[in-house]
Amino acid sequence: MIELELMGKNARRAARLMAAVPDSQRNLFLTGLASALKERAEEILVANRQDIEFGRRAGLDDALIDRLALNPSHIAAMTADLKTLAAMPDPIGKIIDERVAANGIHASRVRVPLGVIAVIYEARPNVTVDISALGLKSGNVVILRGGKETITTNLCLVNIIHSVLKACDLPADAVQFIDDADRALVTQLVKMDKFVDMLIPRGGNNLQQFCKQEATMPVMLGGIGICHLYVDASADPERALAVIQNAKVQRPTVCNALDTLLVNQEIAADFIPRVAASLYSDGVSLRLDPSSQPFLALDAEKGILPAQENDFDTEWLSLVLGIKVVPDLETAIEHIWQHSTFHSDGILTETNEHARQFVTQVDSAVVYVNASTRFSDGSQLGLGGEVAVSTQRLHARGPIGLEGLTTYKWVVHGDYTVRS
Repeated sequence: MIELELMGKNARRAARLMAAVPDSQRNLFLTGLASALKERAEEILVANRQDIEFGRRAGLDDALIDRLALNPSHIAAMTADLKTLAAMPDPIGKIIDERVAANGIHASRVRVPLGVIAVIYEARPNVTVDISALGLKSGNVVILRGGKETITTNLCLVNIIHSVLKACDLPADAVQFIDDADRALVTQLVKMDKFVDMLIPRGGNNLQQFCKQEATMPVMLGGIGICHLYVDASADPERALAVIQNAKVQRPTVCNALDTLLVNQEIAADFIPRVAASLYSDGVSLRLDPSSQPFLALDAEKGILPAQENDFDTEWLSLVLGIKVVPDLETAIEHIWQHSTFHSDGILTETNEHARQFVTQVDSAVVYVNASTRFSDGSQLGLGGEVAVSTQRLHARGPIGLEGLTTYKWVVHGDYTVRS
């Protein structure tokens, strides 16, 4: 039986130890883990195939199977991210700012770890490595609770992580894994504010809302993306089609994939049929609002259907794209404010003033000008991976890397100084 309180106590003790571990030793863990993943890649893939086989028998949909699946390129990408992370500057101990008061005291704000981070996640086994790596590089310790659909893969990865922790003389409890799928343990975990400093849920809306309502510690929410691209009248149509295709098709099951295309009415008659033709061979189904239906005939066999009431509030996570025609930039921005989850939204335009207005007025965690929404990713933005994509307006937004896993404390030096 899992004793979560004991895990919490052990994590708190490990956090005190990790706070004093030098960056060189933390980097040794990262490079050692990269080597271990490469050396034991076949072991990982065998475990992952067992999870996929179990998932198919359990009736998991294709989108979830895609998210839990690993292949050699995924493992290679994980090892590359670990090496990139090891080469990044140590955030711990960095002086953010400092000042000397009139009485001579010297005060500075210094970056420190958050402490104990608990992460509840579904499907993606790479999260096990990402969280462990980013957590330890930033001086934190982690408690992981993955989904039952990836239990075999996660156990394999955690076993590898623990072997590297031991080889690097780091606390074994710096990474702990809840290997029991009992949901009662999640209910208990979200109440453990005595031991857990931050909770990160990575999963669907139900998990996010549960943690938001039930957790007694701070929660970093995000990862649900209803993502938009607005095609301005001045956009280069050929290049815009390439961005749209990438944002929708490159990996449709992830949170930064495109969900809604907003098209300026001046170009709609020509552009919307071109979008349909471009995406047809990729198997993309379209959902047209009434304003876009005059420019493209409805055809169920081709997957061109009228939009339903809640379609523009849906994160598709599949090869489905909503299309709406708007009269101007202001209307596009208004639609985004009404329907976006403020994850990733962008504009395709050749008009600098429109780009500036969009960036100023759209307050998503990541805002794009002439780029695919698929770049909302810690690795792509040079963070060495991510623990989540936060859509909150907290100390950190967007892909959360090293700096987002730190806080700061004031350090004050005096000469036996007293306050007058």
